[in-house]
Amino acid sequence: MAETNAAPLGLMGFGLTTVLLNLHNVGLIPLTSMILGMGIFYGGLAQLIAGVIESRKGNTFGTVAFCSYGLFWLSFVALLILPKMGLADAANSHSIGAYLIMWGIFTLIMSVGSLKMRKSVQVIFFSLAILFFLLASAEFAGSEILKRIAGIEGIFCGLSAIYTAVGEILNEVYGREVLPV
Repeated sequence: MAETNAAPLGLMGFGLTTVLLNLHNVGLIPLTSMILGMGIFYGGLAQLIAGVIESRKGNTFGTVAFCSYGLFWLSFVALLILPKMGLADAANSHSIGAYLIMWGIFTLIMSVGSLKMRKSVQVIFFSLAILFFLLASAEFAGSEILKRIAGIEGIFCGLSAIYTAVGEILNEVYGREVLPV
């Protein structure tokens, strides 16, 4: 019996959620329960599930990537909703900037690991690192323009993950390269 490829699940959870959040960053949609729900369930839990499956296959990179970014989404939603629930003070822009810088550094390290992988995976990781640093810069500077630029970059990053997921799904289903990944 063939091993399950959990990467498309994790990539799709990451990609769709990233596109939606960055549609907000660009200013096209409001930050509502729709984005928060996606962050918890598809961005968060689906990636955690994919990471656990990758762990069972012995894929350290896939485990660390999917579990970490799944937990990123859960922690990001927590940053937004804990203050509204009266459970914690809201983080200020410098705190959010520091949070995003740390995720950017982590992603840059993961990007180095992606250099031994397919080009589509490299695009995802390097564009995500750029996204985190742009978002951090926007927070530190209090700049809506930088946030919108980051949003455009984030939409590209999310779409690249969706493309890679679709490519992996279709290539497996058809037993040949339908989409190059």
